Amino acid sequence: MNLQEELKNLKNINPKNPGSWPWLAKLLACVIILILVLIGGYLLDWQDQLLKLNNAKQEEGKLKDAYLVKKQQAINLDIIKKQLTETQQSFGALLKQLPNKSEMDALLTDINQAGLGRGLQFELFRPGPEVATGVFAEQAIALKVTGSYDDLGRFASDISQLPRIVTLNDISVNPGGGSLSMDTTAKTYRYLDENELAAQKPAAGAKK
Repeated sequence: MNLQEELKNLKNINPKNPGSWPWLAKLLACVIILILVLIGGYLLDWQDQLLKLNNAKQEEGKLKDAYLVKKQQAINLDIIKKQLTETQQSFGALLKQLPNKSEMDALLTDINQAGLGRGLQFELFRPGPEVATGVFAEQAIALKVTGSYDDLGRFASDISQLPRIVTLNDISVNPGGGSLSMDTTAKTYRYLDENELAAQKPAAGAKK
């Protein structure tokens, strides 16, 4: 029996007796049933599972991205901690160069001795009031000294080499009487103690 005859027999099949169907009808029926099963399975069960799988893949991608971000943050945190430690050490070294309240008088004496040690004459040595700026207090000292050019230069060098921070500002050098006179403002700084810092807080609140 050829294929043409099989196709002709399909018109005469009895749907109530599939056992008597020709092989081509049985094959087509199996294919149709398989397709219907696949479609029904997809619609009833697999579609939901595929959706869950897709959501899980998206969530996995988000978790991977979050992990990479946190990993980079952890790496940066180690670097930041190291930089913070170095900054604290540098800040501590700078603080040691600032006098505290009890050392200010000794520092003023050191500045005076630096000038006298170079043979300079002090025509003016006037410490100004302290001005609090944050955690530090700044004190300006108006100076006028006379002497030779070399001695004035050595005096400025001695000031820069003091163990405490002192800067010379607004320097003006003028000739007079066979020597030179230098007008300048020396500025030094000290850190405020805990009591002074605590006293600043109510004052700042009152200004508001």
